[in-house]
Amino acid sequence: MSKCVTMAALGAALALAGCGKSDEAGKAGDAADAAQAEGGATAGLARREPGNWKTDVKLVKLDMPGAPGAVKDQMAKQFASAGSTETCLTQAEADQENLANVMSERFGEACTWSKNEMRGSAIDVAGTCTANGQKVELAMAGTVTPDKTDVTITTKTAAPTGGPVEMQMQVTNTRIGPCKA
Repeated sequence: MSKCVTMAALGAALALAGCGKSDEAGKAGDAADAAQAEGGATAGLARREPGNWKTDVKLVKLDMPGAPGAVKDQMAKQFASAGSTETCLTQAEADQENLANVMSERFGEACTWSKNEMRGSAIDVAGTCTANGQKVELAMAGTVTPDKTDVTITTKTAAPTGGPVEMQMQVTNTRIGPCKA
């Protein structure tokens, strides 16, 4: 069960990487350089407007053949109980926000990207990450606009019992107004 939660956390963290405050958000270029070297594109990704942002994470699909129903139910309940979170994105943070850099800073060499395209309003990323010794195939696809992000994350790995596990989450961030004082 804990490996499945790790897999979910990895996917959610990637999707949310650019959505909260980051002390490292202003660092220049390693991920952007790496993305270009791997054939991806990060230049020109739409930037979010500063303000108060609401984040919702929804479990869309959980496929764990052979897993007891109680395990699936517990994971579904964990996602349902997570609720929404709100964060303030300041002008300075919005100016420095760079999803490619944040992904590199948070995951470094733990991930190898086979597709890494972040351009205009589109995000299309796929790769393999290793978390706690477990390999996870990860794909993220979605949109970023000044007032909303909507990203679907699909993760595939092996369950502790050896069978396949596929999980799909939808992470939506919506600007709901100016930052609260």
